[in-house]
Amino acid sequence: MHTVTVIGASLAGLYAARALRAEGYAGRLVLVGEERHRPYDRPPLSKAFLTGAADADALALADDEETAGLALDLRTGARAVRLDPRARSVTLASGEEIRTDGVVLATGAAPRTLPGPVPGKVHTLRTLDDARALRAALTAGPVRVVVIGGGFLGAETASSCAALGHDVTVVEAAPLPLVPQLGEAMAGICAALHADHGVRLLTGTGVAGLRADGAADAVTAVALADGRLLPAEVVVVAIGVRPRTGWLAGSGLPLDDGVCCDAGGVTPLPQVVAAGDVARTAGARSEHWTAATEQAAVCARNLLAGRTEAVHRSLPYFWSEQYGVRLQFAGRRSPGDVPRVVEGSPDDRTFLAVYERDGRPTAALALNRPRPFARLRREWGRAADPVG
Repeated sequence: MHTVTVIGASLAGLYAARALRAEGYAGRLVLVGEERHRPYDRPPLSKAFLTGAADADALALADDEETAGLALDLRTGARAVRLDPRARSVTLASGEEIRTDGVVLATGAAPRTLPGPVPGKVHTLRTLDDARALRAALTAGPVRVVVIGGGFLGAETASSCAALGHDVTVVEAAPLPLVPQLGEAMAGICAALHADHGVRLLTGTGVAGLRADGAADAVTAVALADGRLLPAEVVVVAIGVRPRTGWLAGSGLPLDDGVCCDAGGVTPLPQVVAAGDVARTAGARSEHWTAATEQAAVCARNLLAGRTEAVHRSLPYFWSEQYGVRLQFAGRRSPGDVPRVVEGSPDDRTFLAVYERDGRPTAALALNRPRPFARLRREWGRAADPVG
């Protein structure tokens, strides 16, 4: 291969570039990113960056020395609009056409938004620019904040807003947030963190619309589906994401909630692989930091091999930080798995729980128990018969 083009200059894209060089690829390596920023870490956006504890420099995933060492042809502020596998080319919004022998798709995902017009002071939180805009809206003094969506991003954002002294309400359409990930019992414990810190959690109702001051073009309230009206000066929409695959229409790639590929990130098109939030590997899509880095390494190896030599089999893992609590989860929990607290106490918001099925462990959840959780995760990683 003379040229490999990585589309997406965030976590998965940068890690794919690193992996390609580590595997011995010495040709031209183009890294295309739609944002004007160099690759940066997204998880701190809802936490340390939003509260002002970290600045943009602290988010950088690679410094100038490493970027130079990778010999990247880095294109920031460049958006890919077409992939033509037959011509082996990627077309950018500027009209430039990049001829390439291999392609890594790492375009990530975009936040879902509410239907209808969006007034001012309504935010999503996915990019550095999003976080800067939200942080600016929170620095003029105490405001009423409504966070729509009680998942991990919504909870982290609510936690940061509360830490800044704002009046915060979280609206969740489901009867309880995080049930699909944690199960009802453990999700209830995590949901209680909101009340512990003076944040109101409203569940079992959706959002009917937003109210705004037309003259100021700014949100004034959130109308709920049950008829209630929540006054708000700032609204954060955290209702999930959708993989960024629109530009791949007509490419011949199978698209179904992501780019469909095998467990090694290899697509049906020769010399095209995918990693990160945009990749639907072996029928599943992961939106977590660790999966993105591991998938990037695997798909880079397979791209250079021209076939699937390696697959991503690591135990699923994710973490979140809310209200001073570090939440960690690993494994493959299924409905019906029973959580058992093996250390600590849920009442103290510090414990380690193991999910079990027919007497066998399937997953683990820890709140503020990083060392025993890490030990258990290592043990499971070494096991010949993985959990789940």
